[in-house]
Amino acid sequence: MKVEKAKIADATQMHKLINKFAGQGEMLPRALSEIYENIRDYFVVRDGDWVAACVALHVSWSDLAEVKSLVVAEGSKGQGIGATLVKTCIEEARELGISTVFCLTYKPDFFEKCGFALIDKSELPRKVWGECYRCPKFPDCDEVSLILHLGPPRPLRDESEPGTDSAY
Repeated sequence: MKVEKAKIADATQMHKLINKFAGQGEMLPRALSEIYENIRDYFVVRDGDWVAACVALHVSWSDLAEVKSLVVAEGSKGQGIGATLVKTCIEEARELGISTVFCLTYKPDFFEKCGFALIDKSELPRKVWGECYRCPKFPDCDEVSLILHLGPPRPLRDESEPGTDSAY
């Protein structure tokens, strides 16, 4: 099993896979345009030319990112792919210097096994609710929120340092 960054050519398969499970009430739907706009957030696992699983790590702020749109096709379940994708997101968050990762899910037990802890939605910053108004369940969100603290954020570069500005 190889986890790779998603490519534009994967978007339509990811869209079908996500929305198949969304239609079953297991996750929220995603518009194809949203997948294209955020393709750099996504990782995939392919079975030949077929997308067998995907997940996104969406950065919300300097210290906060969300794991979202995690889905594994029926024929690929039970192989640890979902856990591997979440681990990949956590590793990328660490590489980016992000100290906190959260998710909103209908499968909290799975994320607890990945090290996440339940948290009341009201404890999440308002910034994370930016896309909620497009959700078909807004304002009656029934997803469960979980959080994973990775450690203190890396210090940000001092923007006032001389010689650091440039435009091209």
